[in-house]
Formats: sequence, structure tokens, C-alpha cells
Amino acid sequence: MNLFFRMFSICFMLIVLVDDGLGIFENECKESKCGSHGPAVRFPFRIKGRQPDHCGYPEDGFHLSCSERKETVLELPNSVKLSINKIDYFSQVISASDPQGCFPKQLPKINLSVSSFRFHYQFDYWENNCTIFHCLQRTQWSSATLISCQSSPNSYVYSNPSNSGGDVNKIYNCTKMYEIINFPFLLCDLDIRVVRLSWSFPRCNSCEAHYKYCRLKPNSTQPAIECYGKLQKKGALNKFVATGIALALLLLAVSVTALFYVYGFNKKEKEYQSKIEKFLDDYKTFKPSRYSYTDIKRITNQFKEELGQGAYGTVYKGKLSEEIMVAVKVLNNSKGNGEEFVNEVGIIGKIHHVNVVRLIGFCADGFRRALLYEYLPNESLAKFISSADAKNHFLGWKRLQDIALGVAKGIEYLHQGCNQRILHFDINPHNILLDHNFNPKISDFGQAKLCSRDQSAVSLTTARGTIGYIAPEVFSRNFGNVSCKSDVYSFGMLVLEMVGGRKNVDAKQGNEDQIYYPEWIYNLLEGGEDLRFEIDAEEDAKIAKKLAIVGLWCIQWNPVDRPSMKTAVQMLEGEGDNLSIPANPFSSSNHTRMNSRVSRRQLHHQLEAISETE
Repeated sequence: MNLFFRMFSICFMLIVLVDDGLGIFENECKESKCGSHGPAVRFPFRIKGRQPDHCGYPEDGFHLSCSERKETVLELPNSVKLSINKIDYFSQVISASDPQGCFPKQLPKINLSVSSFRFHYQFDYWENNCTIFHCLQRTQWSSATLISCQSSPNSYVYSNPSNSGGDVNKIYNCTKMYEIINFPFLLCDLDIRVVRLSWSFPRCNSCEAHYKYCRLKPNSTQPAIECYGKLQKKGALNKFVATGIALALLLLAVSVTALFYVYGFNKKEKEYQSKIEKFLDDYKTFKPSRYSYTDIKRITNQFKEELGQGAYGTVYKGKLSEEIMVAVKVLNNSKGNGEEFVNEVGIIGKIHHVNVVRLIGFCADGFRRALLYEYLPNESLAKFISSADAKNHFLGWKRLQDIALGVAKGIEYLHQGCNQRILHFDINPHNILLDHNFNPKISDFGQAKLCSRDQSAVSLTTARGTIGYIAPEVFSRNFGNVSCKSDVYSFGMLVLEMVGGRKNVDAKQGNEDQIYYPEWIYNLLEGGEDLRFEIDAEEDAKIAKKLAIVGLWCIQWNPVDRPSMKTAVQMLEGEGDNLSIPANPFSSSNHTRMNSRVSRRQLHHQLEAISETE
């Protein structure tokens, strides 16, 4: 009962305080709106016809009006009228749009040099000239942006930065309509719908910061402002609304108290609610966002910084915000029939693992396709294992072991942790990306395939992967059927390259008698010799030997002899002292000959071939 009376007393005091504050609004300058969903209008603005002149700041632009559709209208010089969507009094920023839904039509008439307002942008703000063109057909010029609201099926209007170079008239047979001088670059680049304007004077944000109203000082010879009263965030309230709010607060307090006791005695219910919230939060990460090609140009700053090139596209550095960086892969239009793009979005967009790169979004804008990934600053593993004796790139054996373990866990997740088994088919150092802590993430699912978890093999029409990491059965079925063990082989070759720090296939070497690189490592281990690569301590020697043994187990010619990725993870997590060197699968005269105790008939029986899941 004491708790109840305390809450009742608090709510009664709230009623008194709110009631006392209402006196602020019982005057001719109280806060007002044009419509129920419009922005609240108060000083330095006023609504003409509803409030006297002294309710607003005595300059053009601060005297607003209401349209027939109950929109709040701001009038700028040259009879430019904009609909106000939002007024941020603390930041002193207005969000406005064209009443007819086509802001670019207003651009030629806007002259803010004689106005109280300026364009306001937080990012990438610089002034530029842009030219408006009229074309009889769609252009393919990358810097030109279609203004859709001014275009029709047989008439196209484009905006283009004037300093972008080239003569669009000659190239695309377009006609110049007019030029816009000294406007924010973003307004020239985007088919913009909403514009943000800011004002510097009067400065009422200090009043807003203290939750007070702002007004002109009475009887002042010069326009000066002062703070007064108590700002009510919800606008003008009357006594009945205030009483209703107080009663609602009382009811809420009683409800919260009851719920507190209920949840105190029902811990399982609280845990269940926590699981639901976590699921909803995780679920959002499984749905990549879709972006337009205009968004891609903005995010990459007109493709300014290139990170690298691959067989299917070019990767650029991009920025979603000041805090969020992305890697944007723009796919080549001439490569393939879009299967790689469908695979990336369809497969990686559904999975989430600490060792699999996250797909943030994608672009499918006509023939233009792009993929947005999380940005990983340390680039690919290939950068750090090209040479074992390059000390400035060598990561150290402990970190190499952690990277190998992370990659193994990522592949194990693809094989066993998803609703359908995912075969990657292109595990190689270039597709292993490293974050700022050198944690590995598997990328590039363009050649991946899905199959049922209860099946063990998949049929392919053509070989896929990167030379030097492709399992022998992918080239020839004489070695067995293609299965998840094909990824195990690629992982083994990756680990052996991490151990030796050299390429598995050197295209520049023309000597056919050159010893096969994995066989060279096997011979060192079999002969009891040390792996002579950048080893300074006994612990490093143990790690190098363990990695070499795991790699050799994974590249056995017979797929049945290779461990599963789960077993490979266990081998890497162990001490390595009990690992035995596998049987020699190599022959110096012909290292592509399968050396196995299991016959091809037995192998075919153990790996039943199935068709891939489309």
C-alpha cells in the first residue's frame, strides 16, 4: 500500500506541474500545426494567418503558410515553395520536399544567397556546377544521373557534374537545357526527393538544449532572443490531455509493478523473452539490403578507391556511413550468365558465421550487378603467405595456426551447420579475407553449390575452382566422386602453402622434373628433417609440423582417405604430438596417379553420386 500511495503522489505532482506549465501556451504564440501529421511550428517560425508577426523571427523565410492539403509550406526567394516534412529545432535543420514531387524542377530558381537558409549535408559536401541535359534515348555515361520525375518513355532528362569531362552533346546526341551554379555535389549526382536546409540565426538551440522555449525579447530595439518557460516535447497540451497522461502514467506504474513481481517469480518466461529478442536481432542480419546503382556510385565515391580485381569483377572501397566501411564488388557484365551473382546472394545471404564474410547488400539494377560485403582491412591471406622468408609479411606460427583453425571451422559450418550442405569449390588464399584482428573469413561463393545434408556427393558438368587447389576428382571421376571432401583437399593445399609460404603452382616454371611441392614437404617429414621455414622456437616447430601433417592428410588422392572438416578441426585444436604422418600418396615419376588401398569400385560404392540442388 505504501508503494501505491507513493506512486499516486508522484502522479498528482505531475498533474500539477503539467497544469502549471500550460500557462505558457495560453497566449497567441502557442505552438501550432498545419495538419495532424505536420511538423510542430514555433519560434523562430510562425504560421501566417494564425499567429501575429512577433511570434516569428522578422526575416523572410520564417513566416510559413498552410496549403489546401494542410501541408506546411516554406517560401524561398524567386517564389520557390517547398513542403516542410520535419523541423529539427536543436540542430536548426529543415527537411523539405517539392509539393509536386519533383525537386529538380525547382533547382534553376533557387537562390539561397539572399535567403536565411543554406543547404545542409553532413557528408561529402562541396560545391559544384551541374548541367541538365535532355536526351532522346537512355545514355550509358557513368557520371550522368537520370532525373526520373522529369523523364518520360521517349524523353530523358539527366544531370551531370559540369567538371566530369567529355562532351555529352557529341557522345549521346543530347541537348543542354540549363546549368546549375554552385550547388552541393550530391544534388547534381542524385535524383533527389528531400533536401535539408539549415539556418544560423536566430540561435535558439541553446534554449532547446535546456528544454526551454525561445522568443524575441520584448521592447528590444534590435531583434534579440531569450529563453523562457518549459518546453513540452509533445506540443501544446490542454488540462484534459495532461490529466489523461497522468492517469496513464499511474496505470503504467501499477502495471510495471505487477509485471515486476510476475517476472520475479517466473524466470523461465524472462529467459524465453530474451531468446525471442535475440532471434529477431539475429534474423535481421540474414537479410541483405538492396541498393540501386546510383547508391553504389555514392557509396564508392564514384568508384574512387580500387581494392583489387578478380575474374568476375572489380572490388572498390565504400562507405555507408562515417563508421561503416564496405567492400563493393562490381561484377563484369561480360562474364557468365549471372550464375555467380545468384549464388552469392542466394547462398551467403542466408548464412552467418564468424569465419564467413558477411554480405551486407547487393545491387541488381538492370544489367548492373554488385555485391556489398563487410570491409576487412587486412585484405586476403595471399598477401601474407607469398614468401615465408619475407619477415615484414610473416604472421608468426601461432597466428597462422589460428587462421588455419578459423578457416577449418568456417568450412565445417558450410558442410554441417546449414540447412543444406554448401560446397565452396574455391578455397584458396585469395578467398580468405582477414579482419583487423587477423580473424579469417571465407569469401567468394560464386562457384559454390548446394546439396542435401544426408547426401555425400554432387555431380558437376564442368570443373570449377582455382588451379593448384582443385581436388583430382573434380578433373577426373577416376579418382572418385565429387563431394565435400573436394573442399577438404583445397583446404589441405591452402594449409601446406601456409606452411611453406610458396605457391602450389608456379606458371613461370617450365621444368617438368621439378619436385611436386606437397611431396617435398612429405619427404622432409618422413626423413625426420625440420621444416626449415622461419622457425625460431621449439613451439613454432611443433605448430609447423602439425599444420604440415594436417595438410597432407587433407590432400590424399582418395577422397575416402581424407578426414572430414570436423576431424580436421579436432586435429588442429589438439597438441599434434599424436598425429601420424599419412601414407605416401605421391610418386615422383607421376604424382597424379592415385595410390590407394581402396579400389575404384569400392570408392564409387562409398560415395553415391547425386545431382546438385539448384
